[in-house]
Amino acid sequence: MKKSLFTFLLISFGISAIAQKHSVQPYKGKVGKTLSETQQSWPEKVKAPKGSPNIVWILLDDIGFGAISAFGGLIETPTLDSLANNGLRYTNFHTTAICAPTRAALLTGRNHHSVHMGLFPDNAIGTPGYDAVIPFEKGFISEILRENGYNTYALGKWHITPIADLTPAGPFNRWPTGRGFDHFYGYPYRGSSDQYHSQLWEDTRRLNQDNNGKHFNTLLADKAIAYVSEQKSIDPEKPFFLYFATGAGHAPHQVDKYWSDKYKGKFDKGWDKYREEVLARQIKAGIVPKNTVLPDRNPGIKKWDSLSVAERKLYTKFMEVYAGFLTQTDYEIGRVIRHLKEIGQLDNTLIAVSVGDNGASKEGTFVGFVNSYDPSWTEEQILQQNIKDQDLIGTEFSKANYPLGWAAATNVPFRQWKTDANTEGGTRNPLILFYPEKIKDKGGIRSQYSHINDILPTTIELAGLKIPESIDGIKQDPIEGISLAYSINDPKAPSRKTQQYYEVLGTRSIYKDGWKAGVLHKRGEDFSKDVWELYNLNEDFNERFNLAKKNPEKLKELQALFDSEAAKYNIYPLKDGTGPIPTVGPGLFDGKERVILYPGLSTIVELPAPKIAGRSFSVIADIDVPAQGSEGVLFSTGGRASGISLFIQNNKPQFIYNTGVEKYVVNSNQIIPSGKSLIRFDFDFTDGKPSGSGVGTLYINNVKAGESKITRTVSSLFAHEGLNLGFDDLTPVSDTYKAPFPFTGKLNKVILDFQTKTAQ
Repeated sequence: MKKSLFTFLLISFGISAIAQKHSVQPYKGKVGKTLSETQQSWPEKVKAPKGSPNIVWILLDDIGFGAISAFGGLIETPTLDSLANNGLRYTNFHTTAICAPTRAALLTGRNHHSVHMGLFPDNAIGTPGYDAVIPFEKGFISEILRENGYNTYALGKWHITPIADLTPAGPFNRWPTGRGFDHFYGYPYRGSSDQYHSQLWEDTRRLNQDNNGKHFNTLLADKAIAYVSEQKSIDPEKPFFLYFATGAGHAPHQVDKYWSDKYKGKFDKGWDKYREEVLARQIKAGIVPKNTVLPDRNPGIKKWDSLSVAERKLYTKFMEVYAGFLTQTDYEIGRVIRHLKEIGQLDNTLIAVSVGDNGASKEGTFVGFVNSYDPSWTEEQILQQNIKDQDLIGTEFSKANYPLGWAAATNVPFRQWKTDANTEGGTRNPLILFYPEKIKDKGGIRSQYSHINDILPTTIELAGLKIPESIDGIKQDPIEGISLAYSINDPKAPSRKTQQYYEVLGTRSIYKDGWKAGVLHKRGEDFSKDVWELYNLNEDFNERFNLAKKNPEKLKELQALFDSEAAKYNIYPLKDGTGPIPTVGPGLFDGKERVILYPGLSTIVELPAPKIAGRSFSVIADIDVPAQGSEGVLFSTGGRASGISLFIQNNKPQFIYNTGVEKYVVNSNQIIPSGKSLIRFDFDFTDGKPSGSGVGTLYINNVKAGESKITRTVSSLFAHEGLNLGFDDLTPVSDTYKAPFPFTGKLNKVILDFQTKTAQ
């Protein structure tokens, strides 16, 4: 066998072997001197209990309680409607108010600070509640199900691997395939993805390919169907677990006109009428109490009728695209569900759908955004540019997010939105359970209090499985969620979950026996001066009446309980993204003044890549140019939305700094000679302010070949596209070439040098 093939097989089966490892079983046969005298015995494979169901978890993104039709919203989701109509709707279900913590709580069945995911991996600090290093003592549902004889697959958004581990060097034990999943397909980093130009990974390797015109949701459905088909072809009796986590409806809102055009004119009445109509639908369906009254508009939201004609036209377009995006997502989920039905598996499949990982997005500002604009612009300037660019909304040339008026509307009947862990608008999401084998009350509604960490124990109990005491030899900590199985056949059963805390960026609350105390922390302000509110959710479920002054003793009781929970689950220290503590955890390139990169390097995603923003740097490319010349990208990071690229065109080097608003180009006045050359670009960051300016200079073999002022830089990440050598994948940084524009000469290495003086 050739060495390369042997290596491939070793890696392929080695990963599987690691995933399936168990303690050595006692040998039950008898070994003789010869084979004829030997009684053979084989180790027993772990098998799921007979009749164990397939399990599908679906997690949507940035969706308010009143968005989808299954919960009274005006966005059509026939697949989710069907699951709800043949299963159960849970109307008192909660997430953590933000994405990565919700995912960590879902997959482990524990509180998010308890599993070290107090915020994002990209906002980690070195304390137990926030370092983003989920302990192996807190096993994932995938690890539990693997121990129960399941195949396991994760697709879509991940976003819970420590930043330092997100490179081609790993370690990979906290990637999906290191936490019990047989296969992974999607993006392991960040909270969002371009839907048409997605950085895709399978298992732990980057797939250096574009979407080829397909929407990300379509690719996810294609892969989910392929995984299931393959598994049922090979071992049809073995159950599978499918974790299907779309990026929808997180920004960027991108979808084909076929879907958004379905909503032409549907939102012309505006967000005020939307709230009224959806509330009426929710009351009629029994999703909210009959006496429910809408809360006042969230602060800053204008009356729809007060807007100009141009504003209303723009904002309607934003909502049409968002709605089309969710309907297309529902369609792709439907393809997976229909496939299960076609192969005879649907009736034996347990499906849980969390419609959102938090409330509706608050990131779109009051006027929305079509693309990234100059951060110095006023709201009025952004609005006017949005009006000019509105035909781009939904296309691959936009990074759109809707304005806050629609976020508030789709959160009916609650106030506030995503990240507001003190409110139901931030934390309450629809939950759908579908399991024909056990659910007989088709279309039933359940109002028991529940949390995202309850889905794991609910799944295990309904499936008749066991949570092992140890996984891979590591003793497991207790599950912190509570199974909802008790409510399946008893709609009036009292809630077994009687208390739950919430915290995101210092905004926090505590629920206990129908009472809730919380505080909306303002970024940068003194935590000790936060003003707490108090609500009786038994009488005022959508938090219209603050009782803090009327019942100070109850407030003190709940504040003390929050402190107790904070100590138990590692909530402290509170942080809000300000102060001296860095907002990104440690990385492999931290403190390195010189980084040498070689061809063959897989994409380094932007989070753990060497930090280029906000500093001086040099890019030095060691190349060989053939006699006929060469062209192509030597080094790139980022893409159309923002990024930098050092490339050769017309036998001359060029450098572009694309902020997403302006494109600064440094051209060479000299041609590169054939043979070996060093192409160097120096950026002297002369203005130390965020997004500050500098001077860029090109050199060919240490001879100055061009210089230009770069008036503005970016202070954060180059969105959605990582660092590459020898090509620029996905979308091009420069509009003078088409991606990937590979280098046609020989690229020996690229050096990133940060020893040049950086402005203070």
